Amino acid sequence: MNFNIENTFTNELPADPIQENTRRQVAQACFSYVTPQKTSHPKIIHVSDTMLKELGLSEADITSEEFKNVFTGNEVFPNTQPYAMCYGGHQFGHWAGQLGDGRAINLFETVYQNKNWALQLKGAGETPYSRNADGLAVLRSSIREYLCSEAMYHLGVPTTRALSLALSGDQVLRDVMYDGNPAYEKGAIVCRAAKSFLRFGSYQLFPARGDVKTLKTLVDYTIRNHFSYLGEPSKQTYVAFFKEVAERSLKMVIHWQRVGFVHGVMNTDNMSILGLTIDYGPYGWLEGYDHGWTPNTTDNTHKRYRYGAQPEIVLWNLYQLANALYPLIKEAAPLEAVLENYQEQFPEKYVQMMREKIGLFSSKESDGKLIADLEEVLQKAETDMTIFFRLLATILKEDTVEKAIEKIAKAFYTPSEVVAEIKTSWENWFQNYLERLQSETVSDEERKRKMNAVNPKYVLRNYMAQLAIDDANKNDFSLLNELCTLLKNPYDEQPEYEKWFAKRPEWARNKVGSSMLSCSS
Repeated sequence: MNFNIENTFTNELPADPIQENTRRQVAQACFSYVTPQKTSHPKIIHVSDTMLKELGLSEADITSEEFKNVFTGNEVFPNTQPYAMCYGGHQFGHWAGQLGDGRAINLFETVYQNKNWALQLKGAGETPYSRNADGLAVLRSSIREYLCSEAMYHLGVPTTRALSLALSGDQVLRDVMYDGNPAYEKGAIVCRAAKSFLRFGSYQLFPARGDVKTLKTLVDYTIRNHFSYLGEPSKQTYVAFFKEVAERSLKMVIHWQRVGFVHGVMNTDNMSILGLTIDYGPYGWLEGYDHGWTPNTTDNTHKRYRYGAQPEIVLWNLYQLANALYPLIKEAAPLEAVLENYQEQFPEKYVQMMREKIGLFSSKESDGKLIADLEEVLQKAETDMTIFFRLLATILKEDTVEKAIEKIAKAFYTPSEVVAEIKTSWENWFQNYLERLQSETVSDEERKRKMNAVNPKYVLRNYMAQLAIDDANKNDFSLLNELCTLLKNPYDEQPEYEKWFAKRPEWARNKVGSSMLSCSS
């Protein structure tokens, strides 16, 4: 394997002077050097061919012992020093202090075709930030992380990536539902890739400790290496940096809402400074369209991170980042202006996104109400989000209301519920929608093409991932391979995979792993 190593993070930022891999508070440092834990019988079970090309690697590299050993933690790549990042964060709205990479170990940074990539192993052992955990990961969570990061990329959602998925050959003890019944599971390791794994919490920790010097060092580093077009670090540049982060974060969450993705644990330590979807834990896609749904069992009572609240949680997290950056700017007004701009921009961006989803390519003032009415009627009876929006593209301008409802009926989980007041609501909405379509100049065929480009036919439903996990636990990776192929082209018809264009089966409604998930690894 050949890599053009360029470790800016470790070369330009302060390191933890203590070398021992012991749990501790790490002060005035952005990272701690740490070596991955060796595994007993590592085995690569899948590699992303698209990510492989991004790194300039070949198919031949996959079969080498070096590839297997480096990306399972059994060998350190020459002239590199693995490390764990130090950061803090708010968890479920409460300041948690130091958190850090508890089960992620960064291997190195590499540059290929003018693109910088940081490569990181998740599940490769303990770090100074592991607290009371073992730093390991299990096969089920690793499959979910691997599949989802690549699925999101092909959906066009800003995201971290995954290079490889491997079995460690070791057993890992986990209490999956936190109910006092731990069991051993297969250990696994994912190699993750991103331009940077810096997150909001990276910037929060230092001012919380009164360490403005290290904060400035980190912010200046971030601007030089990831936002250099903003100019040399200065008070004005810091404000511009914050504005850029806010805009990227807004773009990201609009994409989440578009495809029905729910992150599940939007703590500030899980918010990328580059506006990437990061840390795939208890995530999920909407089955029935429901603004109140969250996939996280830990969040089931308060539903802080529910689907409908994600845009406002991004704003809340941006407030925390603004507080962290304030010591460098010492003026609240410019930061407040950025936050106010987010609040103003979101409704406009959201309505525009929804216009595209329902096939409106001109703008009318009444569109906001049409969209709000649709969101209301979608929740009156359980209606599959992905299927509904995909089928909506099949409606023709000359269709009757009855014909239109018939065309999207497959999206209803219990068609017998769509009677009386619910049916009337649907009839009223389609009457208004069909009238609105008459003012569109694009043809039915062109509208369908454009709608299908923003409304995926296939998403990674939790039950699909769980089926792949169940088979993988029996050493059968064929379904994992099938899903990887399917999710590369989520907007295409792919008739050979039509079986996946279906509502969640009833057996999966309340099954562990197929509906909600815990934060357990």
